[in-house]
Amino acid sequence: RTWRSARLVLGALADGEAGRAQSSSTMAPIDPPCMALTDALSSRGALGAEEGSAATRRDGSSVVILSGGMDSAVCLAIAKRSITVSNARQRPGLIALSFDYGQRHALELDRAAKLASHYGAEHLLVRLDTRPWGGSALTDPELEVPPFSASRSGIPVTYVPARNTIFISVALGVAEARGCDDIYIGVNAIDYSGYPDCRSEFLEAFSRVAELGQKRGIEGDPVRIRAPLIELTKAEIVSLGTSLKVPFELTWSCYRGGPKPCGHCDACVLRAKGFAEAGKTDPGLVDPSGS
Repeated sequence: RTWRSARLVLGALADGEAGRAQSSSTMAPIDPPCMALTDALSSRGALGAEEGSAATRRDGSSVVILSGGMDSAVCLAIAKRSITVSNARQRPGLIALSFDYGQRHALELDRAAKLASHYGAEHLLVRLDTRPWGGSALTDPELEVPPFSASRSGIPVTYVPARNTIFISVALGVAEARGCDDIYIGVNAIDYSGYPDCRSEFLEAFSRVAELGQKRGIEGDPVRIRAPLIELTKAEIVSLGTSLKVPFELTWSCYRGGPKPCGHCDACVLRAKGFAEAGKTDPGLVDPSGS
C-alpha cells in the first residue's frame, strides 16, 4: 500500500521539518514527524499524484466536503495546514461544504458548523432533500439502521444512492466558481462499510470528469480531488487527527438520530475500533455543550 511505503521516507523528512517555523499563530503546533506526514498527505490526490503535476496550479482556496464526522474533520485540518504553510504565497482560506440531504443524523450539520468555525473556514450549507426517493436507512424513516455485523456481506442499507456523486459534483461547481484548486473528501476504503463511492476507482473516474466537464479542466488546469485518508485505517486516522489537534469532541459519527451515539451502528463501531486501536479515549462521547 502507498501508505505503508510512504512511512519509510517520513522519518527522513522529519529532521528537515523540525526547523520549520509555523506561519500562523492560530494553528496548534504538531510533532515534526506528523508535519512531514501531513505535508505528504495534503500533497497527494486521489491518484497519488504529486503537487505540481498539472500544467499550471493556481494558489486558490480548497473546498472540503465536511459532514461533521471525524474523517472529514481530519481532512479539514490537513487542508487548513496546507494553506497555512503557504501563507507566504497569500493563499486564501478554506470553504467547508456541507449537505442537508434529509439525513436522520442531522446533528452532524451542527457539528460541521462548529468545525468550520474552529478552523476559520467559510461554511456553505447546501440543502438537497433526498427523502422523496428514499433508498437508504439514513433518509427513509421506514428503514431501520441495522447494528454492525462483521459477518455481513454486500452493501448495507445505510448506503445513500449516489451520495458522493452528488456531493463531489456540487463541490466541483463551487471550486470552479470560486477559483479553488482542490476538493478534499474524507472517504476511506480500509475500515469502512463497503460503499462503492468511497473507493479510489470512483475518485479516479471523477477526476476524469473534472478534466472533461469543466472549463478549467479543458484548459489544462482541472480541479484536483484529494482523498488523503483513503488508505488509512481508523486507528491511523485517529492518531493523525490527534497529532493535528483535531477537536474530535466536536465531531459526530452515529447514523441514528438520537441525542447520543448509539454505539451499535457501523459508524459508531468503526469509530470506537479506531480510538481503541490507537490507544486513545474518544472525546466525542462527551457532549460538547456540557448537557
